Amino acid sequence: MSVHPVQPFVIRHGRVGDMIMQTALLSMLHRRYGLPCQVVGAGPWNSSVFLGHPDVAHCWSLPRHAPFPFTRQWPHLVRALRASAPGPIYIAEYQYRQLPRVKRLLATSGVDPDRCLFIDEEPGERGHWVDALLRLGARTPPALEAADYPLPTDSRRCAPRLAVLDYERRERDAWLGARGWLGRPLVLLQPGNHRSMSARRRRRWQDRDDKAWPVGHWRELVVHIRTRLPEAIIVLRGASAEIPMLEAMRAAIGLPDVQVAGLELRPLFALIEAAHSMISVDTGPAHAAAALGLPVVVLFGICGQGVWLPRSPSGSAVIGLGGPPQYERAAEIPVQAVFDAWCTLLGGRGTARRAAPAVMAES
Repeated sequence: MSVHPVQPFVIRHGRVGDMIMQTALLSMLHRRYGLPCQVVGAGPWNSSVFLGHPDVAHCWSLPRHAPFPFTRQWPHLVRALRASAPGPIYIAEYQYRQLPRVKRLLATSGVDPDRCLFIDEEPGERGHWVDALLRLGARTPPALEAADYPLPTDSRRCAPRLAVLDYERRERDAWLGARGWLGRPLVLLQPGNHRSMSARRRRRWQDRDDKAWPVGHWRELVVHIRTRLPEAIIVLRGASAEIPMLEAMRAAIGLPDVQVAGLELRPLFALIEAAHSMISVDTGPAHAAAALGLPVVVLFGICGQGVWLPRSPSGSAVIGLGGPPQYERAAEIPVQAVFDAWCTLLGGRGTARRAAPAVMAES
């Protein structure tokens, strides 16, 4: 006799890369419990990350710092948590600033504690963070019977995935065509991270950003790429707030066929799907590239590859450079090492190996 499906709730107040990695857990829970998940996140980017995702029924976006009860979504979320009984609630949050807020949300909602499971580890304790998320998903809340909701047989294959909608592809192709880029290989360079999202943050992290790679290094790398793939358009990508920084980088590079694209997440996902390859510092768009099957080289600072290296659901190449014990700042990674890693993505040819899109979704 089949068990009545229940809808899981998943709570994590992470940044873009964290939420992309969490899609591996959402895939596992969807298949295990029979219904797509409701996701609770903190930050304006969550709805963009999960738009059109087959494992997400609804996304709740709360503020990262302001009190939850003062938001419009608060009463609706409280009711949704109560109404989701007897479904499981998985809390993938570990940050000491966010975890108390999550616990207050659950207490206010009056949910049965036996429906809840908290992740019992921090990144780095037991290997890669995706593996930690899947271990969480393999556990069963006391309110449910594990035998009623067995693990999917291919749960080890769960990996981060993203969706691109058909209308987004049409808008992307029109955008590329208007610039004369359609049909040319696009090599995406992602030099910024959340510390470079504004002038204030850049001043705060000046000389302390272990993820930053010097402009001179990017220029030398562009010279190598243009020699190897002269027909390519090289795109310096960032959020809208980073355009002044990227334009300054382009001026410093001073080479033809280097462009700036101030794309937000959804247009970025669509562009990634059509791109040739990406070279990125350790940040959310690198996880998006892997999740969409784009070959990517990722430069690490103090954070270890063993915990944060992006994962691909399609087997597309993901190459990490830097991180302890060899380097603790991305700036220490030699240009030649990055270029050699990018050439490895090419598989000895002039074009990168490209898998089919990880998730197909209709508009």
